This record gives sequence, structure tokens and C-alpha cells, in this order.
Amino acid sequence: MSLLFDSLFSSVAMGHFMVDVFNASRPVLLTYLGLTETQIALYSAIYVWVSALTQPFFGWISDRLGPRWLAAGGVLWMTVFYTGAIVIPGTWGLLSLIIAALGSSSFHPVGAVQATLQGRHRLQGRETTAASLFFMAGQLGHFIGPVVTGLILFRLGLPALIVLPVVSIPIGFALLYQLRHNHPHPKARDDDGGIRLQAAWGFIILLAVVATLQSWSQANMINFFPKYLKDLGLTAQTYGNIAGLFMGGSALGNVVGGYLGDRFAKRKVAAAALFIAAIPIYIMSRIGWSPWLYVLIPLAGACTGSVHSIMVVLAQRIISGGMALASGLILGFIFSSGVLGMLLTGPLAENYGFPAVLAMTTGLVLFASPLAWMLREREFRR
Repeated sequence: MSLLFDSLFSSVAMGHFMVDVFNASRPVLLTYLGLTETQIALYSAIYVWVSALTQPFFGWISDRLGPRWLAAGGVLWMTVFYTGAIVIPGTWGLLSLIIAALGSSSFHPVGAVQATLQGRHRLQGRETTAASLFFMAGQLGHFIGPVVTGLILFRLGLPALIVLPVVSIPIGFALLYQLRHNHPHPKARDDDGGIRLQAAWGFIILLAVVATLQSWSQANMINFFPKYLKDLGLTAQTYGNIAGLFMGGSALGNVVGGYLGDRFAKRKVAAAALFIAAIPIYIMSRIGWSPWLYVLIPLAGACTGSVHSIMVVLAQRIISGGMALASGLILGFIFSSGVLGMLLTGPLAENYGFPAVLAMTTGLVLFASPLAWMLREREFRR
């Protein structure tokens, strides 16, 4: 609780919440605008790649210049360009939405480091728990974003979405104030600024594969479930609620996974969660629309989401030479690899239907589970 009431941590968490409200509104917004599955996959891929591939650069900058302007500036950047996506019609509005992704890229590696550091200082070294609380704030944004976006679009129409940028303005300036001292990220005593790997290549490749499969699974659920429900004749409010429930479950699972990851072997927690995730995902592939989705969707989100903070904390230990750089590399990799898979999923959904996508997603998490079990932390170099 001391961490939650810490003004710096709470400001960073609120910034993460708002950034991911913007991010999570994207699939519902693109669905509302009438894009096909392939178009949704394409625009989402461009959006996420713009964010993901630039995160290591922003992390590297933050390690050298401090976190203030990259964190607060990221929130305010998204405020401006998300507004452009709302008020500018057609292709130029979509371009503004893609440019907004740079704000997410700027914020994420800096925010992740600030959360981890506060966990070290205020939670007696329980950095995975602190990271999970930070990511929970973002996933709550992913929960609220689709729900609010769907409700606004259903009740009031596209122009009313301007309320989201308006709410984000004070959050950005509060973060600017809390980081006013702009303390640089700490370095190890023997850190000369060079970038060195602290784990064997086998461990790194294995971590990358598990992160890819987990991210791909979540990308399938987040980006295509709204379109699937719309095709079944459901309203924007309904598919927004369902999309939000997935990320609400993911937020809860992230905290549970972070807590368990500090108490037990991280690899065992991740492997168990991924294995259990296959159960609700496979059931959804068989039942179509059903009230049971209100139970199965958050359960699938909780199981897949519980792995996220574990992957990030493991990755932060792999690279010396800057925590934000390491955070940017793993977050960028997770997001971009998931979208690469999503580009394959879009045509599959159009040609074979979303139940086939869910069956494939079941296979992804089942394949990832034994690989996660093999992530032994003793392979880190001392």
C-alpha cells in the first residue's frame, strides 16, 4: 500500500493508465469506422510497430538524459495526435492516430523503469510486484478504454471521443511535476556505459519465443474479437465491453503473476498460467456468442496477462548499460512480435472465421507453456 500512495509511482501509474486507454480504444475505433479484418490488422500493425520499434531508442535517450520529458511528453504527445485522429476524417485521421503511437513509445520504457526502481526502494526489492502494479495500471486502461470508447461511440458518436484527450491533459502535467528533479537511472558500479549481455544466448532466444507467443495470443484476442462480435450483429457497446473484460482480466492476472513471480520460480508461474489459458480460449472457439463469454474472456485475459511482468523483469536483467534501454528492447519486441503474428491472423480470420483463430491461439499458448518452464534464472551471468 505504501507504493500505491507514493506520489511518483501513482503519477507514473496514472500516466500508464491514460496511455493505454488511448492504445486500447484503437481496435474499437477502427471497427466502428468500418474497416475489414485485414485493414484492422494492417493499421494496427503499423501503429504498434511505430510504437514498438522506437522504444529502445527512447529508452537509450532516457538512460542518458533522464526520464522527465520522455514520460510526461509521451502522455501529452498522445493527447495532441489522438485529438487529430478524432477531428480529421479519412486517411489523414488514421495517419494522426499512427503518429500518436510515438507517445506510447516514449512513455513505456521510462515508466517501466520508474516502477521497478520504486519496488526496489519501497517494497524491499520486490521489483516484479512493483512492475506488475505498473502494468496493471496500463491494463486497467486497456479495460476501460474499449468499454468507454464503445459506449461513447454507441451513445454519442465519434466527436464525443474528444473527452479522452481532455482527461489526459492534467495527467501529463502532473507527471511533468513529479519528475521535475529528472534523476538519472542508476547504473551498476562497473557499468562504463557499454551494452553487455548478462545471459546465455539460449536463454535469450527462449525468452524471445515465449514473449512472441504470449504477445501474439493477446493480440489475436484484443484486435479481432470486436470485429467478430460486430459481424454477429452486436453493438459497439457490447463488443467494447467484451474487449474491456479481456484486458480487465489481464490486469488482475498481471498483479497475481507478479506477486507469485516474487514468491516462486518465475518460469513455473509463467508455464502454469499459459497452460491454463488454453482452456477458456479453446471453449470460446466452440461456443460462438454466449453469456459464458463474460466469464471466459476475463479468465483468458488473466492467464495470458499474468506472464507479462515476468517477461519484462527477466529481460531487464539480460542487458547491462541501461534499464530503460533493456525495458524498451523487451517491450518493443513483445509488441512488435505480437503484431507480426497478427498480420498472419487477419487473413486467416477473413478466410476461415474467428473460431479458427481461437483454435490456433489455443495452440500458441500450449506451445509456449513448456518453453516457459525451461527459462531457468541460473543461466544469468554473475
